[in-house]
Amino acid sequence: MGWVVGRAEAEKEENQPLTAAAVPKDDYNLAYLIFFLLGAGFLLPWNSFISAVDYFDVLYPHSHIDRVFSLAYMIPCFLFLLGLTFYGQHYPSRVRVNLGLVIFLTVFILVPVMDEVWITGNKGTTTTHVLTVGAASVLGLCDALVQGSLIGSAGELPERYMQALIAGTAASGVLASLLRVITKASMSQTIRGLRLSADVYFIVTAVILLLCLVSYNLVYKLPIMLHYNSVKIGAMESTLSNAPHDASELGLKTDATEISLITTGDSELTNFAKPVSYWHVWSQIQWLAGALFLIYVVTMSIFPGYITEDVHSELLGDWYPVLLIAAYNVADLVGKILTSVYIVENQTLMVRACFGRLIFFPLFYTVLHGPAFFRTEAPVFLLTFLLGLTNGYFTSILMIVAPKNVSILESETAGIIMTLFLVTGLTAGSLLGWVWII
Repeated sequence: MGWVVGRAEAEKEENQPLTAAAVPKDDYNLAYLIFFLLGAGFLLPWNSFISAVDYFDVLYPHSHIDRVFSLAYMIPCFLFLLGLTFYGQHYPSRVRVNLGLVIFLTVFILVPVMDEVWITGNKGTTTTHVLTVGAASVLGLCDALVQGSLIGSAGELPERYMQALIAGTAASGVLASLLRVITKASMSQTIRGLRLSADVYFIVTAVILLLCLVSYNLVYKLPIMLHYNSVKIGAMESTLSNAPHDASELGLKTDATEISLITTGDSELTNFAKPVSYWHVWSQIQWLAGALFLIYVVTMSIFPGYITEDVHSELLGDWYPVLLIAAYNVADLVGKILTSVYIVENQTLMVRACFGRLIFFPLFYTVLHGPAFFRTEAPVFLLTFLLGLTNGYFTSILMIVAPKNVSILESETAGIIMTLFLVTGLTAGSLLGWVWII
């Protein structure tokens, strides 16, 4: 574990080209709030689908719908993100994010339309089932477009903006759960009422995604964002002016040439080419990336499939999975907010703690096969809360620390690598989640 160490303080200072006095004020914390909103926005489609498990279970009973959603969403997300990691540099990040958000918005308009137009009885059809799962796959592709670019961009900024983005991802789950609880409770407890509540739920989600789209295109016009763009430009110019003509003289094998498009003035775009070695960046963050992978293998093998399908409550009925998902999401948010109060500085300890989360496997196994007490609501809610709390806290720390372990020119690449390992863990965990029903 000796490799898991933070950067020396001298290196941190070296990568800060301007003094704090030169940094414009983030008036009203507007940039911070927008990154928080964007964090909530890019995971809202995923959270909205799994939080509507009661609706989808009625339309498509006995179809293991949340487990199917996990695979349908995560596998395309992983494959597309893998391709973007190596070939996506040819497309500006703003194009990728805008395209992803527009498709997100379109899908969430079409889902309630499909419900009203094509589903005439109390159950969905084979066609609507296939289209719904296909929509989950499209959302996964768009997640890859949006998530990697946003995390990479936040990695170039002070850590509070990454903290805002990561906290926003947790707030996304709470927001989706809250919306689902409110819409479900406000309609009649009939199948028709359930469908109407789901339609309202998806429409409200679409409105929030529209707000994210508008906010994203405004944030880069803020003075503080223009400042950090200029810092990046200065660092690039310095690197290019001092770099040897032959990239091989850098002592690194260049795996990719990353093209950054920085908006300056009203509409001018300035191109800067910088050689980035993925292997070099990986060598600086390999233990952190591995720990992030393990976090999501553990989490996704249990949540949402096990939580929504394998445990039951006569008392709570179809509210049980909805409330368990809400408990997880609230805990995840609390964990991510805690990083604004305290961050574990010892990265070796942090990685070991991530490995310690493997204990959730025997604990949740005991819920299914142990004494009857463990199958009651209280132990399940407690374990679900702890799963979310540790997921949120350790994810936030790792995503904040990793981009700061490399130079400012490599921080976006570090963010992309961490995102790739996160999504790889999500995919592996989604596959492992099927073991519970074998």
